[in-house]
Amino acid sequence: MEKTKCTCQKQSRDVMRYLWCYSTVLTLWLPSIQPATIAMSGSDVTDYLNRYGYMKAHDPQTGALTSEQYYITAIKKFQRMAGINETGRIDEKTRQVMSLPRCGNPDDVELGGGARRRRYALQGSKWHKTELTYRISEYPIGIPKGEVDDEISKALQVWADVAPLRFRPQKYGIVDLDIKFVRGSHGDGNPFDGRGRTLAHAFFPMYGGDAHFDEDEDWTINLEHGVNLFQVAAHEFGHSLGLSHSDISSALMAPFYRGYQKNFKLDEDDVRAVQELYGIPRRLPPSTSRPVVTSRGPPLNVPSICRDPSIDAIVMTADGRTYIFKGADYYRLNDYGIDESYPRTIASDWGGIQGPIDSALHWDNGYTFIFKGDSYWKFYNLNLIYSRKISDGFQGVPNDIDASFVWGGNGKTYFIKGSHYWRYTENSVDKGYPRPLSVWNGLPPRVDAAIKWRNGRTYFFSGNDYYRYNDVEFDIDDTYPRKIGNWWLGCPDAKTVGQLVQGTQTGNNQKISNDVDEQFLTVDGTETVSTTTLVTDLSNRTPTLVFNRLSLLMLILFSLGTASR
Repeated sequence: MEKTKCTCQKQSRDVMRYLWCYSTVLTLWLPSIQPATIAMSGSDVTDYLNRYGYMKAHDPQTGALTSEQYYITAIKKFQRMAGINETGRIDEKTRQVMSLPRCGNPDDVELGGGARRRRYALQGSKWHKTELTYRISEYPIGIPKGEVDDEISKALQVWADVAPLRFRPQKYGIVDLDIKFVRGSHGDGNPFDGRGRTLAHAFFPMYGGDAHFDEDEDWTINLEHGVNLFQVAAHEFGHSLGLSHSDISSALMAPFYRGYQKNFKLDEDDVRAVQELYGIPRRLPPSTSRPVVTSRGPPLNVPSICRDPSIDAIVMTADGRTYIFKGADYYRLNDYGIDESYPRTIASDWGGIQGPIDSALHWDNGYTFIFKGDSYWKFYNLNLIYSRKISDGFQGVPNDIDASFVWGGNGKTYFIKGSHYWRYTENSVDKGYPRPLSVWNGLPPRVDAAIKWRNGRTYFFSGNDYYRYNDVEFDIDDTYPRKIGNWWLGCPDAKTVGQLVQGTQTGNNQKISNDVDEQFLTVDGTETVSTTTLVTDLSNRTPTLVFNRLSLLMLILFSLGTASR
């Protein structure tokens, strides 16, 4: 056959030709391989590498500019994660591994190479309390609910056995982890693909921690066939706690499903990962004596916004950064909370605009807009392009708006003012608007700010709370609202902040240097003693907050479990 003569030259710049060549040659050279092993086409392989984080999807208009070397590098990254020979080609073993059922979360491939000593990966966010609530809001068909409850409880206990964590089922009210079995598109922008391939996926703590399982899978309990519910659930709950995928094949957090394991236990790699985030479990007997501690950690800087974490506006810019506006100041956020050297005044960096502002909006074309009164300012990142009247640039949009956002459900722009909202398309407000805000099920009567986040979901902010919207069910997700301070700003819980502020106001800020439980925090420049603050573990929320390790150990022993979100 003429096709076998293709040479797949490395000089080729056409990735799809490269894919076709190797897939065709492999098919003809390996006739003994089962079709299920080699059924993936070149486009299937590319989709796989895009979906699971090995390549970035390119604009169709410039896709041909993707080099063959970029594609080879992506294959090698996948082969490294899978623990197979790094050939850079889609060989038989690579196709076999790509055909395996697996977790739907992308692989953290940037941490998978080089001479890295530890093999596990941490996503960057974690829970700032030790007791988490959960609920199974949608059960699978064909398995008794009681048995599903038991398997989910066992899967959570896997992590509680090696870290100071507790998981409590809760039938009513807001829970931390919402667990559901669903099919296809289910409202989170990451649809399931039917039986096989993607089994489940879960959100990291900063995105809510929820876990979704593909209802189309053949879920089984303690059986050799089908997909073992306990093992998959334990893996997904690792993501819910902040763990990314590991490139250790024996680790639970490896991305590929390994089949039923009768004598399952966590790999040491999994244990090290979760203990880096949450520490070791409490196994020590109570003690009546205190060891002598001769030093204390440095002060902890709690931003003043933690006293009142309500915000005026929130926006992303073209460079992927996120900014929150409040009063005359603005804050830049990272995955842990507020960046160092913030807040800064809005006027100093945003074209001289005097805060407070009314709203901020980002479009996918890279432009950011700031609204105040009857005017708006157009930026690219923090570079001012021009300022105009709202009536000139956004025809039909009212002055003094409360919030603006692009809705992930249809990609259109919306403006909110008071109890009404306006939908904006191209150069004017659509006919039939404004409409009552109550059309958006579950939203509070007043919305202060809104944003389409980088995960494609829309978030609404009101007072000290925020809400995540379900674009399919057209309602607020079950585990919301949540607190802005804890989840976006990296603040300690409201009770702790209140105690600190009260202590500052009453002068209860004497430094008792021989008390091993003391921990000094800075609230607006005033040092304050707290014996409970350390429980919230701010050290992994804001990079500037560093603890004395001995103080941390003692506070865990005496106070752990008292923290609340």
